[in-house]
Amino acid sequence: MMEDPQNNPAWADLSEEQLLDLRLCDLGLQLDGGFLGKRIEELEQELAEKGLLFRPYFWLGEEWFTPSGVPGVALPFYLAHPRLMKLERSQMLEVEGGTEDWCRRILRHECGHAIDHAYRLHRRRNRQKLFGLSSAPYPEDYAPKPFSKNFVRNIDYWYAQSHPDEDFAETFAVWLDTTSSWRVRYQGWAAFKKLKYMDELMREIANQTPSVKTRQRPYSISSLKRTLRAHYAKKREQYQVDLPKLYDRDLKRLFDGGPEAGGIRAAAFIASHRKEARRLVARWTGVYQYTVDQVIAEMIARSRHLGLFLRGDPDEAKLNFSLLLAVHTMNYLHSGRYRLAL
Repeated sequence: MMEDPQNNPAWADLSEEQLLDLRLCDLGLQLDGGFLGKRIEELEQELAEKGLLFRPYFWLGEEWFTPSGVPGVALPFYLAHPRLMKLERSQMLEVEGGTEDWCRRILRHECGHAIDHAYRLHRRRNRQKLFGLSSAPYPEDYAPKPFSKNFVRNIDYWYAQSHPDEDFAETFAVWLDTTSSWRVRYQGWAAFKKLKYMDELMREIANQTPSVKTRQRPYSISSLKRTLRAHYAKKREQYQVDLPKLYDRDLKRLFDGGPEAGGIRAAAFIASHRKEARRLVARWTGVYQYTVDQVIAEMIARSRHLGLFLRGDPDEAKLNFSLLLAVHTMNYLHSGRYRLAL
């Protein structure tokens, strides 16, 4: 389906079930203007302010993605239209890059990959000494160290710690952000040496023409024939987690009442505060809301299985549950089972 003369696609008024049956290639999306167009303009302005000749090119795909050896960036299709952002939130509980600040941070990160590819910076020995080898295999999961000062912090999940290339991209993102005040914020950190190197490296290549000329657009949405329903089934599978039954002891401590005491069922109490707790803990930990929601679902199931009830102050229990949820989410992170997202 193509857009009408008012630039309002016909599918925008479809129900969610009807929209899910459309193929990605039939959405007829455009990258110009709108939310994404404005963010791209801002990125290009930042590159200009830093005196860089390089400009990445962009296309729409299923997710944030900078292919190896390509000086361009695939942007997630759902950011190209408000109706698709609403669908993304419905299906995945949040919209990655859906706020202006969040989108800017990810764009700077992906631009870091693109400029790395454009000038083949990963081949430089000093780059390899500071960040590591790009040839290092990507882990399926990683256990981040939240308080490490060896890495900058741009996007969530302590993503710089996952791979040398992500460390480089995150360092570039912080350097590019004209509001980051990195010389002050990271003074005394081991990561400061990386930022200094980045500053020197970018000054060196500022006026150089990129050596990589390709304009390939792998996995462009125009070539993807799967339906939105199939797309989200695959995406949810990516973020599913294998949750062990580790919550029983803590749940029993928090919910120790019974029906004879006039308490409400713990499962119902948790469910009533599920959305708020999910957002709060996702903000505290940096974990995707979809993943946090699975932890909550497991806690609801275990509370129901154990026959737990709430007795006491609901407000206090609400706070204690959020803290408990944060602890178990962090335990999940540190277990090494947390899967890479970007």
